[in-house]
Amino acid sequence: MKKWFKSGTPWIWLNAGAIAVCILMVASIILLIASRGMVYFWPKDVMVADYNEPTQKKVLVVGELQNSKTVPAIVIKEGNENIPVPKDKLEFERYLIKESILKGDKYKIVFRTYLKDFLKSIQYPKNIVVVEQRSGGNFYGYFHAIKQKDSVIDKENIAGSLDKLLDRATELHDQIYEIEKDDIGTINYKKSNLNLEKIKLDFYKEKDIRKYQSLKISEAKLDAENDKLKTKLLSLRQKINRDILVFKTQDNKTFEINLANIIRIYQPNQLSVFGKSILYVEKFWEFLSDDPREANTEGGIFPAILGTVVMVILMTILVTPIGVIGAIYLREYAKQGVLIRIVRISVNNLAGVPSIVFGVFGLGFFVYVLGGSLDVFFYPERVDSNITTFGSPSLMWAALTLALLTLPVVIVATEEGLSRVPRAIREGSLALGATKAETLWRTVLPMASPGMITGLILAIARAAGEVAPLMLVGVVMYSPSPPIDLNPPFLHVDRTFMHLGNHIYGLAFQSPDSEAVQPLVFATAFILVMVIIILNLTAISIRNRLREKYRALEN
Repeated sequence: MKKWFKSGTPWIWLNAGAIAVCILMVASIILLIASRGMVYFWPKDVMVADYNEPTQKKVLVVGELQNSKTVPAIVIKEGNENIPVPKDKLEFERYLIKESILKGDKYKIVFRTYLKDFLKSIQYPKNIVVVEQRSGGNFYGYFHAIKQKDSVIDKENIAGSLDKLLDRATELHDQIYEIEKDDIGTINYKKSNLNLEKIKLDFYKEKDIRKYQSLKISEAKLDAENDKLKTKLLSLRQKINRDILVFKTQDNKTFEINLANIIRIYQPNQLSVFGKSILYVEKFWEFLSDDPREANTEGGIFPAILGTVVMVILMTILVTPIGVIGAIYLREYAKQGVLIRIVRISVNNLAGVPSIVFGVFGLGFFVYVLGGSLDVFFYPERVDSNITTFGSPSLMWAALTLALLTLPVVIVATEEGLSRVPRAIREGSLALGATKAETLWRTVLPMASPGMITGLILAIARAAGEVAPLMLVGVVMYSPSPPIDLNPPFLHVDRTFMHLGNHIYGLAFQSPDSEAVQPLVFATAFILVMVIIILNLTAISIRNRLREKYRALEN
């Protein structure tokens, strides 16, 4: 046994076991997040029941049965928010709020917690319909009629006529959305630039009549184009508002929903597992590709995904040259002494500074001092008009703040990579007549590149999940203009942006109904983890290729 311990075999097994435990823990966390979040998109059956507590009147309950947190209670996702609440129902809700049984906001409640023993007459009607609306949440009811221009056109074959009408409304909605966001957005962007040109001419008191006339002509063309688009929009809205669906609620009241406000309609109690799987994929793709709605509690998270990826890539571009140059100087050129040891200690200590401190520094120095100075130097005419370009939180300052945050990681990893290059390689290059700079550029840096990319991997992993500093230097809950679009210069570093981490924070702590958004919090967290994994795997694949390429030189 003593000989076995001296051989080092137990420590090999101990390290392997520790790595296996770490991998198992990471996989378990990812699986937990995925199981809590991905279930949100699965279409659940709709139940109808009576809630009859002894001290209260009987109340009708219609909604989707969710997983409950406590054994004696169940959570039900309700809808029909656009229907006026009856007086007895309102009194019932206030009672539940008072007794702390109801979870959520009393004015707009999506999830309610009911005591299980008082739910009676539970049914799952086959013909009940779920209507996902663009605003107002879900509606649960039954088909009654289709109306066009206040006249009923169909009451018998509603399901057969609905697919064609819904496809028509979706196509018109997409046209309206494209005109509003792309065409009119481009015109507004150009008009904003023209307004800035006018401010510049007025500031410098230039009396160039040709410039003024040219600006007026350009503005008139944009106004004319804008009027045409508004006329087209008016025509499209009239077309999309033609069709109205009439539903009956569980208590036999009729309710009308315009097809323009409908995303999809389905009958979950009739769907097979295959049908629910197709619907699950559609809803998950909508979550990945659409813009958020209803204060970020509905719709998708595409702007947050785009903002996160663009910010990380921009941060990587900024931190790489600074970190590599700093490491090269400390390792290859600086005279090793007390000063360099102090610098290394400072770099290592910088890695332990709380991230919020970097956010405060970024806001104070990058935004107010540096950004304000750039505005005064490059755009003095905008200062008097309180128009800021660089002197406000934006993507550029957020990326620069995170670059400063991750700089110690890149410096340390690059130094480690440089130290692994054998001294004989340097001496051989110098002996063949190469200068020190040529040796460094053509031999040392390529061989140290795997270590440099290791630093970038660690920097990406930390920066992609940071939220606290970004809230001060550029991240917002909702940004109508993404940092990348089709308007020159295409990448707008002076704009604010959305971030997956901040999106999670807003859903978890700023939503009126914590029960309603809990699955979305887990789903968004899962997407954030997947984005980080994809970015890291991309960097790891590049590092492995470089390592294989220069392995022969090391040997």
